Amino acid sequence: MGNGKAEKLQKAKAELKEIDTAITAILSGAQSYRIGTRSLNRADLATLYKRKDVLEDQISALSGGSGRFRRVIPLG
Repeated sequence: MGNGKAEKLQKAKAELKEIDTAITAILSGAQSYRIGTRSLNRADLATLYKRKDVLEDQISALSGGSGRFRRVIPLG
């Protein structure tokens, strides 16, 4: 793996970890909060999930994988 590729992989993995942390925070009820006059609003879940998909594909490609595998479970 070339140095540039390794660096891109490391950055993608770090960003994916941040995305997962943000998703967990939102699912735990921390979509937004206010302290005094300051407030923080996190990205919406749809945006985070889309970015997560892109990063997972990127990580897979940089790791030499052939892409994500998703198992489909029929509901009916």
